[in-house]
Amino acid sequence: MRLGEYPQTTASCEGERGTDGLPRKEEGAAREIAKPNPTDEAAALQSLGFGKPLIAKLAAKARQNGTTLEKELLHHPGVEETAYYGAMARFLRLPFVETIDSSTVVDSDTLDTQLLRPLMIKLHPAHEAPKTAVIPEACRIGDLGAALINLPALRRDLVVTTPRAIRAAVWEAGAARRVRQTIGELFERRPRFSARIVMTGGQGFVAGLALATLLAVSLITPGLVMPVLHPILSCLYLASLLLRITALFPRKRKRGPAQSSAAGSLPCYTVLVALYREAAVAEQLVRCLKRLDWPASLLDIKLVCEADDHETVAALRAQGLPRQFEIIEVPSANPRTKPKALSYTLAGVRGDYLVIYDAEDRPHPAQLREAYARFSELSPDIACLQAPLIITNARSSWISALFSLEYAALFRGLLPMLAHYRMPMPLGGTSNHFRTDVLKDVGGWDPFNVTEDADLGLRLFRLGYRADVLRRHTLEDAPTTLSIWTGQRTRWFKGWMQTWLVLMREPRRLLVEMGPRGYLLFHLMIGGMLLSSLLHPLIVFFLAEGTVAMMTAPATELPLRALVLFVIDTINIFGSYLTFVALGVGSMTDHEKRQLGMRWMAVPFYWLMTSIASWRALIELRMKPFFWQKTPHNPTA
Repeated sequence: MRLGEYPQTTASCEGERGTDGLPRKEEGAAREIAKPNPTDEAAALQSLGFGKPLIAKLAAKARQNGTTLEKELLHHPGVEETAYYGAMARFLRLPFVETIDSSTVVDSDTLDTQLLRPLMIKLHPAHEAPKTAVIPEACRIGDLGAALINLPALRRDLVVTTPRAIRAAVWEAGAARRVRQTIGELFERRPRFSARIVMTGGQGFVAGLALATLLAVSLITPGLVMPVLHPILSCLYLASLLLRITALFPRKRKRGPAQSSAAGSLPCYTVLVALYREAAVAEQLVRCLKRLDWPASLLDIKLVCEADDHETVAALRAQGLPRQFEIIEVPSANPRTKPKALSYTLAGVRGDYLVIYDAEDRPHPAQLREAYARFSELSPDIACLQAPLIITNARSSWISALFSLEYAALFRGLLPMLAHYRMPMPLGGTSNHFRTDVLKDVGGWDPFNVTEDADLGLRLFRLGYRADVLRRHTLEDAPTTLSIWTGQRTRWFKGWMQTWLVLMREPRRLLVEMGPRGYLLFHLMIGGMLLSSLLHPLIVFFLAEGTVAMMTAPATELPLRALVLFVIDTINIFGSYLTFVALGVGSMTDHEKRQLGMRWMAVPFYWLMTSIASWRALIELRMKPFFWQKTPHNPTA
């Protein structure tokens, strides 16, 4: 049998789930009963023309990975899915269908089970009798052959197809239903977690009342506003700064060196990558994902694209994707955001664990093994592990240099501290590893929140879960121009504002869910970050005003209040800059420090840019809250 005549196709983790599509751990002993007999598989593969040396090699891999001979065969180089199932059809003397017209598939709420483990699907072609498309399994091909001999009438109703064909038809047939559920499910079932409503009536009333009061006081007694606001704003700014200062103090990590794997067979692992207008990095992305140190037969890599992004889809198809890859096309529907695309894909996720990457990411090949080892040793309430993100293009511009400084401070300074003290952790937008069942249980990503990572990290904490960190990194490139950086940062700030508003809909309930420490830290971390960015120019003005007063007024006539405020403002401004630099540089390697050079001196300008982006975000929150500012990427030189 010649197997090189047909195109390669996409992947699955069948066999790692039971007949109802549930993870193997949920089936327990039943899974062991249903596990295919290797002897039956070997006999079936021999009858199809495969040699004993190849079968012995596949059997060794199947024992090592905890899979089946058939699964390892379908991921063996040179063996293609269409050719294999075509041979099955000839052996059974049944018609073979390479593609399925989705219009012949009737959608239902249970249709998506065929995305998890495709076995058979009913077809209703126009002007023809209904047929059933089946995927024969090697371990049961003898039973199916006997049934066809004993019941010849079955041949009129059966056709053989491939897992790829069934999945493609199911994705398309259920697209309209699935996208409706994706957009509305979190809002309808758990509205308190959804950012679909930007601001509740109560929040709008409080905000309007505060603004009206401020304006009234400014008009009636303008001299009273600044003396009252100045100490309040300066102290709030200082409180936010103290959180970052805390991260400067070293902590002893109880964990040993990064581990590469846990003992025993590995589970199926899903990799999700959301792409939009990313044709330029398609080749680099596929190359990096192929380097992941995980058995191909246990990988479920989904490249999630917008259906109308034909250029990216074509660029991915041109890579000759191996069977563990699958391209998912998300129907065009508002909001057009990354979290909507990711949540749409959750219906077909087959892995017990799941990781998110961005199109330009270059993850460490051993990152999945470290994550699985950590999940295996940690308590079940650890729902997510965040890998550190490292910027590699710091030399490109002063913007990318300071971006690398910022990422070093966040992912190797602040987040490990939060994990160490079991505090709520706003996740990064990529390299998040999840327990899939927990991710689905908490509602997945909010399609309306444009900083979905931070929102999900805090929601996990509210629902009793925690996040921890990994050591194996992911390499990324930072924006190098002001316009791209500003667009990206505006989106981030807008999402953080959405997240703060969502969590503050029920402050008392939030206090109970997070506890006093978590509640305080949330305000210092998210609220403090927003406040410090928005107020930074005002604090600079306060400092300049205080400096002038100190230089012109006699020391004996300077009020104590003015002196205290001057000291606080000085700490706020210079402390912010110094903490930013110290935390970032302290987390960097020597190579990163050389790339950074002396460009850390531009930190004051960077903070001013951050403030501008935060004010733009506030305006966008009112005008276009769900607009997703796309960050373009280019392949690494």
